[in-house]
Amino acid sequence: MSEREDQLERLERAIAVCLKTVAQRPNVQVRFGPRRPVLTPEQAHLPQLPREPQPEDIALARGTADRFALRLAHHDAELHARHLPRTMQGIALFEALEEARIEALGARAMPGMAANMQAELEQRLERQLAPHKAPLASDTDELATALQLLAREKLAGLPTPAVARGLVERWREHIEARVGAPLERLGEVLHDQAAFADVVKDIIHALDPGARASEEPDEVGQRPDEDSEDAGDVGAGDEHDMENPHAEDISASGEETQMSDDRGDVQVEVSEQGMGTPEDGHADDAHVPPLPISNHAEADARACRVYTTAFDEIITPEELATPEELGRLRAQLDKHLTALQGVIGRLANRLQRLLQARQQRAWEFDLEEGILDAARLSRVVIDPLQPLSFKQEKDADFRDTVVTLLIDNSGSMRGRPITIAALCADILTRTLERCGVPVEVLGFTTKEWKGGKSRKQWMADNRPPNPGRLNDLRHIIYKPADVPYRRARRNIGLMLREGLLKENIDGEALLWAHKRLLARPEQRKILMVISDGAPVDDSTLTVNDSAYLERHLKEVIADIEARSPVELVAIGIGHDVTRYYRRAMTIHDVEGLGAAMMEQLSHLFAEEAPKAARRRRRIA
Repeated sequence: MSEREDQLERLERAIAVCLKTVAQRPNVQVRFGPRRPVLTPEQAHLPQLPREPQPEDIALARGTADRFALRLAHHDAELHARHLPRTMQGIALFEALEEARIEALGARAMPGMAANMQAELEQRLERQLAPHKAPLASDTDELATALQLLAREKLAGLPTPAVARGLVERWREHIEARVGAPLERLGEVLHDQAAFADVVKDIIHALDPGARASEEPDEVGQRPDEDSEDAGDVGAGDEHDMENPHAEDISASGEETQMSDDRGDVQVEVSEQGMGTPEDGHADDAHVPPLPISNHAEADARACRVYTTAFDEIITPEELATPEELGRLRAQLDKHLTALQGVIGRLANRLQRLLQARQQRAWEFDLEEGILDAARLSRVVIDPLQPLSFKQEKDADFRDTVVTLLIDNSGSMRGRPITIAALCADILTRTLERCGVPVEVLGFTTKEWKGGKSRKQWMADNRPPNPGRLNDLRHIIYKPADVPYRRARRNIGLMLREGLLKENIDGEALLWAHKRLLARPEQRKILMVISDGAPVDDSTLTVNDSAYLERHLKEVIADIEARSPVELVAIGIGHDVTRYYRRAMTIHDVEGLGAAMMEQLSHLFAEEAPKAARRRRRIA
């Protein structure tokens, strides 16, 4: 090893040790590479240092490492996710102020760290805001950037980089006139993330009127659940009693599964918009104005009212079933897997070959530094004056991607549909994880038929009119994105549990899955929804208008598709979801679900990530 390489290795080792020490995470893996800097709870990917690093290269690596270390030390991801607003603008502002809080904590304690982060920020803003660069995508991005820089000034006295001063001055009067006092209060709660988030909510409400309207209303007049109420009483005015329809046992039927590997045998309907280019109509190409909300009455009409969230739950399979039951259900799923594994496995292999092919082609050649390109050494032999040629592996788009599968766990999915959905989720998770793409598997249903404890509470409160959603949500995390498949494989079998599948409230489930995705560090985020019908909850629909849940679902989808970086795709089983989702597919035979899932993901991974595509168009 040359002296230069030895110095570079010592420098990288010193940066890594500093990150681990500040973060108090001795086991976190620190890597340097050409990919975009990314932080996860287990790994920190930092910018690669050239063989002869200049001061700005070292400042970029140190500043990024310090910022990551402070986030690991002072940021609670679960608490952050619980306080995250529902509107896209609210999320951008919330993230900006949390980043300012984290940086201020480090800057106040360590001046050297403040200088490192300041240098890194200047380089980052130079790439985003320099005159020859494309402007920020929307007013929301500008407002969030300006708010973060103003908060850094007030919390830690950090100056605004020269390249961003014009941007900050354009927004300063607008921000200070509306949130001057709350901004001053942030310094008092800098070390308390929960209290800080409460003050940030006041700031967001002042800057984003839609954020307050989208929040769940406070629960007024709640009383403890009264056991004396009859759980089967649906209340006066209900025209029919809702019977518990979970009478069919989900067991191996022994029938042979017919599923063709040829796409021609799968009946598929694709929306005209759904197969367009990923950047068609994307919010980054043109500013999308916020949805107009002129008064509280109109806001209430748009927002999904919730009578109470006291009985909702986000739960894991381990909390719903014993290890013995999970093992039995997994064995039951494996019996079905024997019949379907060949067909779905072939489809999964196609997807894997596509990703591996992209991985093998992702190289840049004829570089001045990197990995020595042995294939071009012959040029040096022929002409010794020719310089050595180096190559560097590119950061393939799919590697910096996370996929969430959101599966409808309603009663209408009972039998073959939920079995096929569980099998496809199982095989797809294994396939993508082999290619380095993390997968999260989520399910949504309700805890009870007939409204459960929420309805009892409403009845005890003398049945106020228009209560909004009136059932207890049950959102299930079958597999978190950071948990490997081998540790979560038993959990997927829980979908086959008798009595688990009840009713479906899609809009709130979609918001929940979307919020979890936004908290992920990956650059590209894909959310695939699998459902067999429109939202249905009899308890809610009997006391609100019949389109109440469906209207909320449409509003949530429109908001995500217009403003969110998440790529949303849906598959409807026997139900036309193309009228809800811009990118959607409807299958009329549940046996085609595996082919549909692989086809949709193959389309997505075969395309450039939307942001990368837009960046290339701007450069061109």
